[in-house]
Amino acid sequence: MLNGILLLDKPADFTSHDAVAKLRGILRQKKIGHAGTLDPMATGLLVVLLGCATRASGYASGQEKEYHAVLRLGLVTDTQDVTGKVLAQAEPRVTEAQLRAALDAFTGTVEQLPPMYSALSVGGKRLYDLARRGIEVERQAREIEISALELLPREGLPAGDYALRVACSKGTYIRALCHDVGGALGCGGCMAALRRVRSGDFSLDDALTFEQIAALRERGELEERIIPVERVFSCLPAVYLNEAGDVRADHGAFFAPEHLSAGDIPPEGGLCRVFDSKGAFRQIGRGGTLDRGGPAVFCHVNFECKE
Repeated sequence: MLNGILLLDKPADFTSHDAVAKLRGILRQKKIGHAGTLDPMATGLLVVLLGCATRASGYASGQEKEYHAVLRLGLVTDTQDVTGKVLAQAEPRVTEAQLRAALDAFTGTVEQLPPMYSALSVGGKRLYDLARRGIEVERQAREIEISALELLPREGLPAGDYALRVACSKGTYIRALCHDVGGALGCGGCMAALRRVRSGDFSLDDALTFEQIAALRERGELEERIIPVERVFSCLPAVYLNEAGDVRADHGAFFAPEHLSAGDIPPEGGLCRVFDSKGAFRQIGRGGTLDRGGPAVFCHVNFECKE
């Protein structure tokens, strides 16, 4: 079984679930997940988690994302993208300076109302299921962080279409952002295209297509492209066990200072990467205090693969 991270360049017309299902067939492996959902019309980087790396899903999904999007001004749809039913059309009489000013207003910490066509649940029902039945329910606006929102060269886009670069926090809907920017400009807007180019430290430049993955697997070369799961946690401090610590790790026990060969125990609740005495990544540890007093590292998530 493959264990680690595989970067996929997801094509259009695949849900993230569809992409995982196709990879299960290519890799002949069931234990596969992903971090960060992409809409079917969206393309680009999908971080795929293989084997024991699926345990990192929550952490990997929470990392900042970067997208290249196309905003179409003058068009409003029920899905907030060009695949939906047209609700309104107008001639966008907007200057580039006005658009830049509107984008600036959406940069930083902002409130965003999740779209009805989304996978969020209300009362146990997915919003997109309700939307397809013509039912709209009240949603709570959520705080998101947009660290970068800027115009890119248009490169032959039709009139009314603008290329954007967006760097944002987990839970940001680029469709909703395009809709809101169009509303702020008074002409309406929606998303015409979306491509994810970064997720945390992972870049689309290192991603593979389905065809490339299949070819590498057939040649026995795919393992060279599998990224160790600890890369997800590269921002966390590291501690290294001594041989006594290795024994304790095998039994799921905590680590006191005498069980470490290098590194400092994090403060209460802080996380760290835990490596054994031979340098192999074992787990994510959490700093805490022993009942008898004194600092220790407790297992937060175990990444040891025994399959």
